[in-house]
Amino acid sequence: MEPTRADVEAMVAALFTVTAGLERARRKKRDAARLAVLQVVAWGERVRPSDVAAALEVHPSQVTRQVKALEDGGLVHVEADPADRRSCFVSLTDDGRAETARLSEVGMARFARFVADWDAADVREFTRLLAKFERSKAAVAEEEAAARTPRWQARKEG
Repeated sequence: MEPTRADVEAMVAALFTVTAGLERARRKKRDAARLAVLQVVAWGERVRPSDVAAALEVHPSQVTRQVKALEDGGLVHVEADPADRRSCFVSLTDDGRAETARLSEVGMARFARFVADWDAADVREFTRLLAKFERSKAAVAEEEAAARTPRWQARKEG
């Protein structure tokens, strides 16, 4: 059975409430923004600040400030890109890896408290539904992008 408009409205309201709360927490807690940058750097091992900004969907100037603060704190190493002196690579230091692990543990403990009174099956079902929602969202975005592609370009690519 297809969801009703009321079902979708209730879902959207719940999602907006959750995402707004997470965003407020991220903005208020310096560690949250710091962890986000550290995690992206850790995933890529050696990344450009512009790639971090793209991954986090923030303006590059925000990342530049964060990277400078992380470098000053000894958590990341910044080296010039020999192929492009205007750019650089950022990598974690040993202290940066330790801080990433520490902040991740703080975050995990906090989220564990959010669901402490849930059944494990509910947590798994919630996770499954979030993943399903993300796949549906990605499929719709792909369809919308394809619909925006001019016909002449679609023919040229095919």
